[in-house]
Amino acid sequence: MKQVIVVNDALRLPKGKLAVQVAHESVSAFLAAAESMREDWLECGMPKIVLKCASKLELEKLHSEAQTKSLPACLIRDVGKTLLAQGTITCLGIGPATDAEIDTLTGDMALL
Repeated sequence: MKQVIVVNDALRLPKGKLAVQVAHESVSAFLAAAESMREDWLECGMPKIVLKCASKLELEKLHSEAQTKSLPACLIRDVGKTLLAQGTITCLGIGPATDAEIDTLTGDMALL
């Protein structure tokens, strides 16, 4: 079991803003998962991996692929109160789900 958060690296977010966006994503994807998956993930220590991609388009494509595979997935869009324009897609969360399910989508991606 794990959760993967993919960050839009093109935005070059400052560390604090990045941390907040990843936290938003982790919670949102967790809430999108089935109760049984949430319980299993909590019991195994809530493993998370943060990856990067080059663009918003990559995040949107990955989100669509996750939905096709019926994986819990959420895009985070910034509310525009600080550094980014409202609606800017900052990251995508996938899971919690099994490692194998998530790795079919993200297994070749680079760590942030």
